[in-house]
Amino acid sequence: MGTRILVTGATGFVGGRVAAAAAAHPGLDHVRLLVRGTGGPDLTDSAPGGPAVETAHGDLRDPESLRRACEGVDAVVHCASAIGGDEDLLRAVNETGARNLADAAVRAGARRIVSLSTASVHGRGPFRAAAPDSLPLAPGSATSRTRAAGERHVLDAGGTVLRPHLVYGAGDRQVIPGLLLLLAALPGPLAPVGSLHSLVEVDALAGALLGAALSPAARPGAYYVAHPDPVSDDELLTAVAPLLPEPVRAARGPAVDLGTARALLADHPVAAHHLEMLGLDHWFADERPWTDFGRGPGPGFTAAFPRHLAWYRSFLAARG
Repeated sequence: MGTRILVTGATGFVGGRVAAAAAAHPGLDHVRLLVRGTGGPDLTDSAPGGPAVETAHGDLRDPESLRRACEGVDAVVHCASAIGGDEDLLRAVNETGARNLADAAVRAGARRIVSLSTASVHGRGPFRAAAPDSLPLAPGSATSRTRAAGERHVLDAGGTVLRPHLVYGAGDRQVIPGLLLLLAALPGPLAPVGSLHSLVEVDALAGALLGAALSPAARPGAYYVAHPDPVSDDELLTAVAPLLPEPVRAARGPAVDLGTARALLADHPVAAHHLEMLGLDHWFADERPWTDFGRGPGPGFTAAFPRHLAWYRSFLAARG
């Protein structure tokens, strides 16, 4: 019998990519997708001759539904999370939910538990070429605090945690839209400060998550997951600038330095958040995912980003 795998968050930005990759993987026998509500991704016809795919309805806050979902699986890839909003919900999903899932997976005899987390569990930088296990946990938001707490349950169960920093690609409603919000709030382009950032394309991240669940070389503990080549703030802003509305681009004034931008955005907390992220190094150096998981990182940001421009344009136009 081949490997049986459970994917949580199978309708999400990253989890949906993991689900699709698993459904097309010839080495898998069975893929179970945990979703809330009555819907779910339709992957039953995605790979003729591939693994059987089923949808299991459940909730991270419902231990009994997780017990059923974990029955008979060899590996769990946990991509579900709550981001922003009520702190009680964040704690229930990201912390208690991760504990519930880890407990259910261990009881079911799953050999591998892999969880998607975030490098923001380390708080705000600067982090320049930060090596694995070199940074303390210092989360600065309720989302990051609860995800850091959830990590602990997975790690205590002998699991593997993947910590990306910025994830981009079709389906991204946070990273690139947030940078565009920042740029639109300023009277001119942001002057480069020379900061360096870790980015990973969503499909490469999904491949790493699936690889961590299947590769015999994957180890317990935390990995940073990013393309090996960091991206400068100038490269990042140059790439996203064409997505600004034409009236905004036409009205651009002189470049705005970091200090001036901070003053201009004092009453704009969301844009200020993205400014502080962009203004400091967030470069996490970890080659192990691309050696341990049997997957490559794909092309770098400047080569990969243009193929997502059409999706971002469509998303931004629909959002208005």
